[in-house]
Amino acid sequence: MTTAPLPPVPPTPPTVSDSAATVSPEASPAASHAPSPAVPSRRLAVVADQTPCRPVPAGCNSSSPSADVPGEASRARKTAATKAGADIRGEVLLTLAQLRLATPRQLKALLLPHQQDTDHVRRALRNLLDESPALVGRTHRVQQSYWYCTPAGLTEAAASGELAPKAGRTTGKRIAASKTGLREHGLALVDTVVAFHQAEVADCADWQVEVAHPTPAGNLVPDGVVLLNNGSCAFVEIDRTMSYARLVAKLERYDAYRNAPPSGRGNAARAPRSHWQETYAGPSLDRSFLPVLFVFAPAPRRAAPATREAAFHQRAQHVHGVNYRIIVATTTLGQLTKHGPDEPVWRVAGRGEGEERRSLDALPKAR
Repeated sequence: MTTAPLPPVPPTPPTVSDSAATVSPEASPAASHAPSPAVPSRRLAVVADQTPCRPVPAGCNSSSPSADVPGEASRARKTAATKAGADIRGEVLLTLAQLRLATPRQLKALLLPHQQDTDHVRRALRNLLDESPALVGRTHRVQQSYWYCTPAGLTEAAASGELAPKAGRTTGKRIAASKTGLREHGLALVDTVVAFHQAEVADCADWQVEVAHPTPAGNLVPDGVVLLNNGSCAFVEIDRTMSYARLVAKLERYDAYRNAPPSGRGNAARAPRSHWQETYAGPSLDRSFLPVLFVFAPAPRRAAPATREAAFHQRAQHVHGVNYRIIVATTTLGQLTKHGPDEPVWRVAGRGEGEERRSLDALPKAR
């Protein structure tokens, strides 16, 4: 009997385990150069003011060029732009002691000119106010605060030895609380100090406010005396509401101070000298008398500063000694704050002088 052949059995498809055993293994992730999407990428943070790397000498750590010295990276760097309120409280106190009063905006312009706001200055002021007794005081007018030194603050400032011998003996409380224009007069003087400071013509610490100078006709009290960066000095007067007669009278008082007789007896080595020579001329016998700088500031219900300046020039040319023994120059507060004292903003008073404006360095010298 013949049997029929069996049909062929179809091949069984390989299983997953069988294929894993026969297929070559995939490349290891550690050997692959393509980044894995499951691993987050790392990026370097670029710092704008970071210096490029440089070779480090042997025996030094990574942040110091000398051996066995702690790295500069571990030291806190303090700049004018990053001072905290506690760091500048001493400077704020000394500035208020010198200038009598100021606003936070003015203090920021003098102490932290690169800051965008007054937060650090206000923090320092609150720090001084919270002392017991308080070292500073304040008054408020029309959403503005005016700060001044208290008697305790003046004592603290004087004890530092940083104040001029005749400066910082009067608080600014009466000026800050004044309703007669005295406060605005003081603030105009501080704006003048800011203009000189920003132009680097004089530092804010080189001002003295309302220091009495003896004359035969009575004391001369300038609004300010400034030591300029070239070593010379200048008197500064701020005018807002003073009558022209009083302005002329003050010029005559300057002339009396210039011509005052010597205050000492002198000796064999040196002739007797007057008060201004002893105070401002130093050892030089040929230094000329200090220039007198008038700054006309705006005031309500008064003529514009430029108008008052022109009227003052008409009267000043009749004062004896002006433009000869005394050099008088004028400007407006607007011009001074806009251009600076080192630009041609000063107009010299006296006969024969036109309306030409000069810089501070170009002013003539008194004879």
